[in-house]
Amino acid sequence: MDEVPHPAAEVLSYLAGEWTVRRELRDGRTGHSGWFTGRATFRPGTDSAWLHVEEGTLEWGGARREAGRTLRLVPGAHGGAEVTFADGRHFHDLDLSSGRCTVSHQCGADLYEGDYTVVSPDEWRLRWAVHGPAKDQLLTSVYRRSSTQGPPDS
Repeated sequence: MDEVPHPAAEVLSYLAGEWTVRRELRDGRTGHSGWFTGRATFRPGTDSAWLHVEEGTLEWGGARREAGRTLRLVPGAHGGAEVTFADGRHFHDLDLSSGRCTVSHQCGADLYEGDYTVVSPDEWRLRWAVHGPAKDQLLTSVYRRSSTQGPPDS
């Protein structure tokens, strides 16, 4: 990613609201590629954690189907957050105070390496490279703040 990072002092304040998502998926083993397009919403949950809910359409292998996921963001120190799976298992920590955050997650024998970049108050990007015996994938996402809302108050 060649974007100049835009610092976001508070992860949850920055992410709050609704975003459009466009994700390109590439499988290095099969040569297949596809797209996920949809919406991501970041909102307070029932406890101190926030919810990151994505819903949309996945186009893969000539088929289209509805797809989605839910993650939790637990507020952390200095404006960061712990990202967990919906069931509470740790995924990674997230700190966007410099505008960029590199993370990793070991899933069995596969390693997920992520790079978050805040491009502006209304756009951020996420790139996951997944390598291991079961996977060789690259997932590149662009999140843009929904046009129905303005940037968060700072």
